[in-house]
Amino acid sequence: MAGDTPAPKRPKLEKEDYESAYWPRPSPANGSAPKPPANEAPPAKADDMPEEAALAIIAHHERDIEHCKLKLIQYQSMLDKAESKLADAQSRLALYKDRARDGKAPAPPDRRTPPPLGQRESKRKIPAQDTAAARPQLVIPGPNSRQALRPAPRPDPLPGPKKAAAAPTPSSSSTPPDRQRTEEKKNKPKRKTEEKEHQNLIQSVKKLSATVLRFHGGTLVSSQHKRKLRCLELCPANDQLVVTSALDGIVTLWQVQSKGPSISLLSTTNCFSPKQRWPEDVAWHPDGDTIFAVYSADGGDSQVSMMNLNISGQKKVTFLPAKPHTKGIINNINFMPWSDAGFMTAGSDHSVILWQEKDDSWSHKKVHKELHSSAVMGVAGLQQRKTIISVGADKRIISFDLSAERAEYKNLIDSKCMSVLLNPCDFNLYMVAGQAASPV
Repeated sequence: MAGDTPAPKRPKLEKEDYESAYWPRPSPANGSAPKPPANEAPPAKADDMPEEAALAIIAHHERDIEHCKLKLIQYQSMLDKAESKLADAQSRLALYKDRARDGKAPAPPDRRTPPPLGQRESKRKIPAQDTAAARPQLVIPGPNSRQALRPAPRPDPLPGPKKAAAAPTPSSSSTPPDRQRTEEKKNKPKRKTEEKEHQNLIQSVKKLSATVLRFHGGTLVSSQHKRKLRCLELCPANDQLVVTSALDGIVTLWQVQSKGPSISLLSTTNCFSPKQRWPEDVAWHPDGDTIFAVYSADGGDSQVSMMNLNISGQKKVTFLPAKPHTKGIINNINFMPWSDAGFMTAGSDHSVILWQEKDDSWSHKKVHKELHSSAVMGVAGLQQRKTIISVGADKRIISFDLSAERAEYKNLIDSKCMSVLLNPCDFNLYMVAGQAASPV
């Protein structure tokens, strides 16, 4: 039919429209997402790190583990020690209870014998704590200082030796002083040395914490000497007695007051040698009744003098006739801590001399002379055995065994040795004073 309307033509579809009409678009749901280009790197994750950083972290944690293991071992060792000490204390307590239950409690100590070490230490500590604040420090300046205190009047009884008040003077007794002194020495009991217990101070110091030392102000007192001071020594038998000596040849005896910062002048004695030499060094006898002094070996002068505090007048100072040192100054005199009262002298002639009392006289013996190459400045004796320590200007420290008559050891330091002091508690410790090097 010519008049019929022609059928509409199918529209031509574009490529994109075709794909959208007949093919679904790719999406992540159906797994047809477009693949990224081959040359593009995958996205980095948040927990990814370099290999070097991971190795460093592992090494750090390994070190922490080792450190913790060491601490664990240390604390375990401390725990074992504490448990062993606790068990030891508990066993001692049980043993003491068993003894008390059986009626075998320890008997009180005999008053004639020295008390145990613990009791002696407690008795010493109590008065030291009570009088620590009251007892002043003694500071004796040179002649340039003018801050002085007037010397207190001399008390009636001499507070040093107990025999001072009862000792008669030559004018009041017909007995000769020499004979009287001989009788007193015969009647005098033999001196007993106090046995001290050895303490290992090095181990004790390692366990102690830091301690603050508090010092009290001192009191300046005129020395009453006209020239430079030489020595100051404390009395071993009475801690309130002090003796000083100076280049003026005077030996002065002082008493430190127990209450208040004061010191009293007790006596002054002219101790010049026959050749008018002053005492180079002084030392107390362990009994506290005699003061010994040493001089010089030049010109045939007397070398050792004794000042008896129980005697007054011209017989108070006597000189020993022996002259074992050959030349130079006698630098040091020191009593040995042994039962037989003897002392050592150290001289500029490189020698060390031992002096011993026998039958109201003093004999001498040369200990050594070839071990030091210069002046011997100090000497001291060990507490536990008959061994002496000598130090000298040759920078040497020498230990000499008197029984074997040989040197035990020799030590050399960097400076000149001026003096030596032994520790009263630890017998293996001693202190050496060295001379400071002069500036270049």
